[in-house]
Amino acid sequence: MSRHLQREIDGLKKRILALGAIVEENVYKAVRSLQERDSALAEEVIGSDVEVDQAEVDLEEECLKVLALHQPVAIDLRYIVSILKINSDLERVGDLAVNIAERARFLATRERTDIPLDFQVMVEKVRRMLGESLDALINKDADLASRILTADDEVDAINREMYVQVQDAIRSKPGQMESLIHLLSCSRHLERIADLATNIAEDVIYMIDGTIIRHGAEDYRSDSPDAGNA
Repeated sequence: MSRHLQREIDGLKKRILALGAIVEENVYKAVRSLQERDSALAEEVIGSDVEVDQAEVDLEEECLKVLALHQPVAIDLRYIVSILKINSDLERVGDLAVNIAERARFLATRERTDIPLDFQVMVEKVRRMLGESLDALINKDADLASRILTADDEVDAINREMYVQVQDAIRSKPGQMESLIHLLSCSRHLERIADLATNIAEDVIYMIDGTIIRHGAEDYRSDSPDAGNA
């Protein structure tokens, strides 16, 4: 690899990390605005979506420029292609954070539901998945990426439990149905963010060894050295 190409790739790393940091923070703020009924914080997340969108466009253009100028091959090519895909996934995570913030803004104007839905465990798992997926990318760590695939199952289970709780609550308190549906939407958005973190982990595995596991993630998990410890 030429020094110039290495500098370009280092620049892409910095950009994707910066975008990831913004998106992670927005997810955290969105959930906090939901839990604390903080409409001002929700507005802050919604307003920052323009910054996320622009960063995604700028990074895509930079990736395309590097591809055109340097025509990289092998792992360098896979790395840049993975950055392109991860860039898109992070922008979608940003959109989901906005969706949560919009529901938080609405719920802040309604009477608080007395159903104790605890998003804290779910959001901590989701934020960890996001952070570790980016760590796996930067450190080219396939083992860490494979562990993220297993963590997605845990978030799915929490989301299913949330659905059961909301379903029961709607039956017992139909007057709170609208607010409960908005809360369930927030759980679904968090579950979708975990899916996108999983996509990033799958792209990291492809980048490192060229293995495409999008349609065979279950098999990859069972073959992983850490599967027995999951």
